[in-house]
Amino acid sequence: MKVKRKNILIVVILLVIIAAANIYFDNNFLEVSQYTVKSNKIPTSFKDFKILQLSDLHSKNFGNRNNKLIKKINSENPDIVVMTGDMVNTKDTDFEVFINLAEQISKRYDTYYIVGNHEQNLNDDRRKILIDKLNEIGIRVLDNEKVTITRGTESINLYGLWFALRYYKDLNNEYTKDVFFGAKQIQTILGNLDIDSYNILLTHNPLYADTYSNWGADLTLSGHIHGGMIRIPFIGGLLSPERKFFPKYDAGKYQVNGKILIVNRGLGNGDFGIRVFNRPEISVITLSD
Repeated sequence: MKVKRKNILIVVILLVIIAAANIYFDNNFLEVSQYTVKSNKIPTSFKDFKILQLSDLHSKNFGNRNNKLIKKINSENPDIVVMTGDMVNTKDTDFEVFINLAEQISKRYDTYYIVGNHEQNLNDDRRKILIDKLNEIGIRVLDNEKVTITRGTESINLYGLWFALRYYKDLNNEYTKDVFFGAKQIQTILGNLDIDSYNILLTHNPLYADTYSNWGADLTLSGHIHGGMIRIPFIGGLLSPERKFFPKYDAGKYQVNGKILIVNRGLGNGDFGIRVFNRPEISVITLSD
């Protein structure tokens, strides 16, 4: 009997060690996901144009001064870098980790940034400090606006969208659970787009994918869901920040009304805690005609 108990204890200890090692791996080892996006609207000069997406860093360090993350980015040699929100935490006493990363990236790549809900939750003074610093180091902060990226005589459009936090629809909050961000709202914020041009939308929350695609975004890049934090094999992400189980758009590439949505699993953990079967992700999107 004592031998049997000892064997059981050994097995339990081994399982705990394996689980702990797996959780450490899932939370600290970066994964690069490659996506190819095709459209006959993509100009010839933008064939093989490479967009690298970062999201939801939450002030996490991958190595000293994020050297592991920088190494991964440089190995991809993107044409541009986009950051789709929550790169800091609301409770940060300073933004040193993210600013240091942003400085290193902006020296080498044209970089575009939108705010997420954590940046929106900063008080006005602290948010201004963050945005001013990003502008100072040369990162283009897209504040519900468009920028045109040009190669020769051809161009594509890049939009940055944020919206009021009530549209994030926390299902535990009576004030937010029944609101909807639709055609009227996005039209008011961003106006009309040129449907003959190729239009990319950066927006933190993928919840309103139908609205984005119906408005005319050919490609939408989002984050926010953290891949559901705990990913169940063959099923998907378990929980969204809105406290919704098995969110529809948790991670990866989707077809929505004939348009493309890519949801990045994020880099940090935010308020969720830990990742399980859900490594921190860098998305690399290559355009093709």
